[in-house]
Amino acid sequence: MADKIFIKEFKTDYGELLLGDYNEQLCLCDWKYRRMRTAIDSRIQEGLQSEYVVETTAFHEEVTNQLEAYFEGKLKTFDLPLKAVGSAFQQSVWEALQQIPFGSRETYLGLSRKLGNEKAIRAVASANGANAISILVPCHRVVGSNGELTGYAGGLSAKRKLLKMEEKVVGVGQLDIFEK
Repeated sequence: MADKIFIKEFKTDYGELLLGDYNEQLCLCDWKYRRMRTAIDSRIQEGLQSEYVVETTAFHEEVTNQLEAYFEGKLKTFDLPLKAVGSAFQQSVWEALQQIPFGSRETYLGLSRKLGNEKAIRAVASANGANAISILVPCHRVVGSNGELTGYAGGLSAKRKLLKMEEKVVGVGQLDIFEK
């Protein structure tokens, strides 16, 4: 493997993230202690024909600056080049996730419909779970059809906190339904 993916750990109030810099593109912004950690890391390294090297880069600093601004409610849209690694279908789901505005929510069924196949709901949910660029590709904004919080790589507590932070910033009072 010729190229390198520079990895940096980033601790937040929401959990610990791993950030991956591949040629100044963000290929990883994922929860350090998630299930599927090994599978996600293998997919990225194999897909980019690169290996992880623990080293902080100037690009990591830009990523952490934008993430901190987001967590403070000062940034709603990220301006970073992304390098998502996955199948064509996964890529289409991740692109659709990026269309969900800050402070908004979508259901798995709604996302499936937007992709043109409501019967693909399980595949959409699976692609959502395989997302390795959390927060910037906002899979936390997807909820169950009944409005309940469903699985999240960072845990339901992190998902709840992210949704509440966004709710507070946009001034929407819809999240009480999640307080079950």
